[in-house]
Amino acid sequence: MGKKYLIICIFLILSGISFAQVGGKYTYEFLNLSNAARSASLGGILVSTPDNDPNTPFHNPAMLNSEMDNNLVFNYVSYLSDINFGYFSYAKSYRNIGNFAAGIHYINYGDFISADPTGSITGNFSASEYAFNIIYSRVLPFDSLFNIGINLKPVISNFERYSSYGLAADIGINYTNRGNLFSAGLVFKNIGFQFKPYYPGASEPLPFEIQAGLYQKLKHAPFAFIMTIRHLERFKLAPVTDISAGNSDGLGFETKKQKSDFEIFGDNLMRHFIFGIEINFIKPIFLRLSYNYQQRQDMKLSSYGGMTGFSWGFGLHLSKFQLSYGRATYHAAGASNYFSLAINLNKFHKKIP
Repeated sequence: MGKKYLIICIFLILSGISFAQVGGKYTYEFLNLSNAARSASLGGILVSTPDNDPNTPFHNPAMLNSEMDNNLVFNYVSYLSDINFGYFSYAKSYRNIGNFAAGIHYINYGDFISADPTGSITGNFSASEYAFNIIYSRVLPFDSLFNIGINLKPVISNFERYSSYGLAADIGINYTNRGNLFSAGLVFKNIGFQFKPYYPGASEPLPFEIQAGLYQKLKHAPFAFIMTIRHLERFKLAPVTDISAGNSDGLGFETKKQKSDFEIFGDNLMRHFIFGIEINFIKPIFLRLSYNYQQRQDMKLSSYGGMTGFSWGFGLHLSKFQLSYGRATYHAAGASNYFSLAINLNKFHKKIP
């Protein structure tokens, strides 16, 4: 019955949405950055993993559960150029009330040289953005297989003398059947608005998105398969182009070949999916690998793709600590390194005989 409830919930929620975003620029785009090594190595988003990883509520607040009680997490990411960002949080559970977590997600764009219109250097300035994460979740009263959650995210953004303040929220639902080693999730990301835009009267929309995910672990093999579906609020994700290939016309000029409707449909469909696998041959060690089709198509070079769109990493899960490393290749020019540490503070308490 649990899976039937999930399907009904998904269709009821989606049927109430009568709008779709068709592209454009949004503010506070850093909210979409992956927060941890595990999520980065599995494609950047984790909506449905049913375990005690305290980093996962960042992606779907409904994944916050009592197993994360008294857990502390630290994350650091060496991003492109001298940009770096991170996330840390603490979780606490209360019986008959629910699960709580609080954290901060930040990005530091580095230092810049300021100059006047003539090119004369006038000094330095910096740029950074912060989002506070206040997360709550609880089990649904009519079915213990379902969790619901919300993440309130006040945002502060500063670029030189320009600043903006806003509020975003994530609302999620998670279904976990531990007997079948199956989990599914649905989340509405970045619902909100700017309190104060960078320019008076020039408010910008937030990067709203609907995401879903499925997780299936094999009972007699050390594999878990993860599939994430992005942008359920709109179908067309490909850039506006009709070009699929170039051929010479014999005179040195390149002719353009138009994509068929089937190719355009298939390309847009595949851009919604991220595929990942987690391998656990030895109990405390996890290997991870993923493929993001959209990322590869958008960021690869026309002459060279390399590992663009592929991510990988590993984790070491001990009783007191979870250590993880992830490497995500966003462009053929380079990759980003993710480092995560989760500490279970309950394990440090001495048992009273």
